[in-house]
Amino acid sequence: MGGLACARPAPILGERLRYPRTMIFRQLFDTTSSTYTYLLGDEVTREAVMVDPVFEKHARDVALVRELGLKLTHVIETHCHADHVTGAWLLREALGAKIAVSDRVGAENVDLTLKHGDRISFGAHHLEVRSTPGHTDGCITLVAEDSSKAFTGDALLIRGAGRTDFQQGSAATLFKSIREQIFSLPDDCALYPAHDYAGRTSSSVAEEKEHNPRVGGRANEGDFVGYMENLGLPHPKKLDIAVPANMVAGKPEDGTAPAPASWGPVTVTYAGHNEIDPSWVAEHLDDVHVLDVRRQAEIDADLGTVKGSVVIPIDDLRDRVGEVPRDKPVVVLCRSGKRSAQATVILKNAGIEDVANIGGGMLQWTELGLG
Repeated sequence: MGGLACARPAPILGERLRYPRTMIFRQLFDTTSSTYTYLLGDEVTREAVMVDPVFEKHARDVALVRELGLKLTHVIETHCHADHVTGAWLLREALGAKIAVSDRVGAENVDLTLKHGDRISFGAHHLEVRSTPGHTDGCITLVAEDSSKAFTGDALLIRGAGRTDFQQGSAATLFKSIREQIFSLPDDCALYPAHDYAGRTSSSVAEEKEHNPRVGGRANEGDFVGYMENLGLPHPKKLDIAVPANMVAGKPEDGTAPAPASWGPVTVTYAGHNEIDPSWVAEHLDDVHVLDVRRQAEIDADLGTVKGSVVIPIDDLRDRVGEVPRDKPVVVLCRSGKRSAQATVILKNAGIEDVANIGGGMLQWTELGLG
């Protein structure tokens, strides 16, 4: 089972251990804060961990975990972020995952405090914790069991490094962390940072050793410190909000998660669409308006429609959105649930908030024998 394991000796540098299963791996992005979130899972046990989630992306992250059929065992923070609020607490509330943070952060609402050498297991896989302070005291780098991947947080960025001018930052400490804990990994180890501001997704140890303008090449500690102490960067815009929130693992002040739809069991798909189960709709037809976005000729020639549906083809919906009743929630229907998913976006953009796509469309409705 997934969990925190005792430290074991690291593999000999240059050797790559062989593991029997491929790791499920997804890299997610928040455009507002330029934050990368990572989902890693075991393809057999379906146990998974998530690294550096963002509060505002909670629905997206939960949807992906559920759609992939994963059991999220841990949410891991690489450090106390200053530019966004973590989604860790929300994920624990939604999926029962444990929150894991370095013991040097001192955050509240944490289930596991991590030390250098700890390992977080999920199925046949694990991530090794390497302490990499310097950007902040509590920065860690997470290394996959075969050293094929490392998640560097803000310690080492692609062609950069985390700033060291606040939150216990120290350029000299960060130089040692990068050289001793990250550059000691195999040259072909892929590096995945917590942020990138130029559209870059990953790098490698060899690339950063050679090309990182701050710490690569023949740079010594004096070169690095001189570079870092003269960046002249403004403080992060969300500093005063993000740091206090992250010191309580992202738990909202009122202690409650964002409320789900009050009118029915609406879920949000990974694509970002509101969706509702057709069986629930069939049992609550008096409580909703069904909007069919197929053309009448298609309805007549194919599967029919739900009794009492309003029919407005999706091609006409923007021009005829005023015809959609608004006194009840609107559930949208098409043949397979594809066009109707896009129709929910059109309706929400028109100000209709209580709206959801009927999952699977009329095909699913018919297969379930809903009439």
